[in-house]
Amino acid sequence: MKIEAHNINDTNIAEVISEANVINKVEDGIDLLGNLYYQGFDRIIIYEKNITPEFFDLKTGIAGEILQKFSNYRVQLAIVGDFTKYNSKSLNNFIYESNKGRLINFVSTLSEALGVLSE
Repeated sequence: MKIEAHNINDTNIAEVISEANVINKVEDGIDLLGNLYYQGFDRIIIYEKNITPEFFDLKTGIAGEILQKFSNYRVQLAIVGDFTKYNSKSLNNFIYESNKGRLINFVSTLSEALGVLSE
């Protein structure tokens, strides 16, 4: 795993780059949050391909637990990927509602993620 730091408008944004899954279980998401927060990042970009597919099955509770921690610490998160492949109405509603706020955003490109997190 590599962390690419972006500084836009005096805002430090961490982009998590990896060939493998970074988040396989709740603890992985919490560890990632803690490590990056400790390094001075309060805005994080991670790619959907680096997150276990179970995260996107809301019944597992993985997404809820991880995203609650991000909210508690007021750390903004952008998840970059193609979410149209998920046919879950509840997930689509969750993504829609998340994107209305500022803390958790589901976007399709890195540039969109950087734009959302640098506002």
